[in-house]
Amino acid sequence: MATQMYVNLPVKDLDQSVDFFTRLGFAFNPQFTDSNATCMIINPDSFVMLLVENFFKTFTPKKICDARRQTEVLICLSCDSREQVTDMVGQAIAAGGTTPNPPQDHGFMYQHGFQDLDGHLWELMYMDARAMSPAEPILS
Repeated sequence: MATQMYVNLPVKDLDQSVDFFTRLGFAFNPQFTDSNATCMIINPDSFVMLLVENFFKTFTPKKICDARRQTEVLICLSCDSREQVTDMVGQAIAAGGTTPNPPQDHGFMYQHGFQDLDGHLWELMYMDARAMSPAEPILS
């Protein structure tokens, strides 16, 4: 059974968020876009709904976390190469994002990430399965 995944994130300024993620190469589904929300396409089965905070509040009775001060979620996307990881982090910084941590090289896995305009944490990783040792744990 194929399952689609939708991650919903609150944003302060939808236009700024769309501009930020467009600069990183993401596209948006116009059928699910209006002044309150947009559907960012990760791949054919994975999407991120960017919802203006007041609209986001209609889906939950809980208080919205300030992602600049607290961690709500870590979103991790796989990349096709180390260079793609580095390029996307560079694009995020150029678009106004920040990097909360330095890149990490685990030998078989290279990762780095960025914080978007609303403070959401995005991890990017490239994994080279050929470099993995079958007898060793993936992360230590």
